[in-house]
Amino acid sequence: MKAIVTVIGKDRVGIIAEVCSLLAELNVNINDINQTVMQNDFFTMVMLADVSQSSVSFGEISEKLSKKGEEMGLSIKIQLEDIFNAMHRI
Repeated sequence: MKAIVTVIGKDRVGIIAEVCSLLAELNVNINDINQTVMQNDFFTMVMLADVSQSSVSFGEISEKLSKKGEEMGLSIKIQLEDIFNAMHRI
């Protein structure tokens, strides 16, 4: 089961490390990652992740990522790949 993780916010040291560490703790494998720092230090990252072997439910992954985002002052969201693809076909 694949999912898309998006991270958006002000750039700072350690964003990738903290998000990836949390995903590793949850046994979520990152298959692909793309990140960019845009004008005015605006950080964006999109990851393709495999959640099929996760130690927790998809809802818990979403909740933990959202909480981590709040702690870091970022927006962190996760969507199942099928839903993400369907939304972007419209």
